[in-house]
Amino acid sequence: MKKINYIALFALLFLSLSSMAQEKKWTLRECVEHAYQKNITIQQTELDAQLASIDKKDAFGNFLPSLNASASHNWNIGLNFNPITNLAETQTFQNTGVGLNMGVDIYKGLQNQNRLSRTRLAIIASQYQLTKIKDDVSLNVANAFLQILFNKENLKVQKEQLQNNQKQQQRSQELVNAGSVPRGDLFDMKATVATSQQAVVTAENTLLISKLSLAQLLQIEDFQNFDIADDSYEVTESQTMLQTPNSIFEKAKEQRVELKIARTNLEIAEKDIKIAKGGFQPTLQGYYSFSARATDGDRVTTDALGNLTLRGPAPIFDQFSDSKGHSFGFQLNIPILNGFSVRNNVERSKIALERSKINFKQQELDLERNVFTAFTDAKGALNAYESAVVALEARTEAYNYAKEKFAVGLMNAFDLNQSQTLFANAQSDVLRTKYDYIFRVKVVEFYFGIPIMEQ
Repeated sequence: MKKINYIALFALLFLSLSSMAQEKKWTLRECVEHAYQKNITIQQTELDAQLASIDKKDAFGNFLPSLNASASHNWNIGLNFNPITNLAETQTFQNTGVGLNMGVDIYKGLQNQNRLSRTRLAIIASQYQLTKIKDDVSLNVANAFLQILFNKENLKVQKEQLQNNQKQQQRSQELVNAGSVPRGDLFDMKATVATSQQAVVTAENTLLISKLSLAQLLQIEDFQNFDIADDSYEVTESQTMLQTPNSIFEKAKEQRVELKIARTNLEIAEKDIKIAKGGFQPTLQGYYSFSARATDGDRVTTDALGNLTLRGPAPIFDQFSDSKGHSFGFQLNIPILNGFSVRNNVERSKIALERSKINFKQQELDLERNVFTAFTDAKGALNAYESAVVALEARTEAYNYAKEKFAVGLMNAFDLNQSQTLFANAQSDVLRTKYDYIFRVKVVEFYFGIPIMEQ
């Protein structure tokens, strides 16, 4: 009996957790934050930032000396030079050698310093690029979020219209039974109900597709159970819209990362020229090497009388100690003619700098156009919304009047359906223009430096 109770308890707990998972409503902030963590483009840009940090380590490593150890062991058969006696001998012996080499750049035309500065700028550029990608993703998420809200409200409107049509169909049936209206009006109302049912199905499918679009942005696989919070977004006056387009543009020039990326790329191009010009200058390197060797071959020595005799190999560590050698010094390289490679690199870097200058100007022009376009679009969206509200008020009065006339038999079903269609279209226009204005205001505020999540 207890076992059955435990099973029932676990089943109830599982169903409760499943229900909670399905009832989760995502807010706009949660959607944006989740997109920052899961979006593929953001993840790729973060990897680019990590590569830029690794490049900086490489540039810093150029200042450090290089140190390499080596070891070798070989067998010699036949006629070979004995490394101990330096004589050609026909015998079989083994030879072991160890070495240590170190080198350091003393002067390299300031290329190492400029490369380090360049990697620092590249890290800054990658961070700006990551910020830009996040901004783009947040705008896309906000647009998809508001689209779902619009589709939800539009579905409510279509369902209300279906209910009204079904009531009108009932009323038409009563009037037909009473002989007040012809039977054709009933057929018109039935066709209207069927059309309204189709509109509800279309609205439901559109809502599902919009949820799928946002779920894909967030990398959520279970999009069928995905839903957002029914936040209330009302049309309110934005303080940013009280600014002039010029003031918004000046603020955007300080805030937006597009110009920061272009400016940083311009500085990187200037560093590339300095690095390329460093190839014209001489380089000075310091080096040090150590080597020692040992062999198992016979060695030639002299006895007490001065006669040459052959003896076996000395102890290996004694051989290493006796044969060790050191070498150190400086190496100066002066470039004279290298197939114009250095000169061509400088020319390429200069062309890249000119491209960066042009790109910076273009980014500034694009930003100015985007700001003025966004401001104008927001103004136009507000006018469209206000006009849609006025039109809806008029269509509502006209539809109510048409229903009154239909109820007393002064209007046929066809004319009533026409009035109802215009009323439904007016409702949809209000919803469409409302969310269009809200999004366009968010874009203007975004250029003014207000993040999407804080709007």
